[in-house]
Amino acid sequence: MTEISSNLPETGPESLDDETLYAELVGQTARIEWAELERFFAKGQILKIAPTLDLVDVAMAMVRDRAESVGAWQEAGEIEALDTDTARRWAAGESTLWAVVTPPWILVQEADGAPTRH
Repeated sequence: MTEISSNLPETGPESLDDETLYAELVGQTARIEWAELERFFAKGQILKIAPTLDLVDVAMAMVRDRAESVGAWQEAGEIEALDTDTARRWAAGESTLWAVVTPPWILVQEADGAPTRH
């Protein structure tokens, strides 16, 4: 089974400027199949990101601990724990999924193609 992990530098993302960190996160963002995510769903580690948001912007905010932005997105329902109904639909293979790891979370977004800004 594929191991899902973050490849951010061991020195920590805080040592990177925003532009470099953004580029690193873009490089780690990839299309993913449900089978690779299922065990993380069972552990409660998947956050569903609304298609209206830029997946990498959300990852950046989480890595940089930008609580105000993340909190506003959560309050608006644009970031939330993956629900069972959506997980079932994703398991049926009806969606194109993109993901990026921001430990301990895996951020997943439904998309018809590649993330918008990349």
